[in-house]
Amino acid sequence: MLQVKLFAKAREVVGSPVAEVHWTDGQTVLQLKRVLVEKHPDLQPMISRLLVAVNNDYAADDAPIKTSDEVACFPPVSGG
Repeated sequence: MLQVKLFAKAREVVGSPVAEVHWTDGQTVLQLKRVLVEKHPDLQPMISRLLVAVNNDYAADDAPIKTSDEVACFPPVSGG
């Protein structure tokens, strides 16, 4: 299992600060986004803009993730 910390609107949509997903080491950030939408369809409108951090660094869609990694997801922050 992979535990994914959720922040801001992503946390609100899922209704929890953490989402747990079945995971195989080596799957990518893009695959994580797909799994999250399958499990939580209400994330679909924000999934293309969702930022993913792996071990405290922003990760590209092709970055691999291991179950031992610390993973966090949050929508981009805007301000004025």
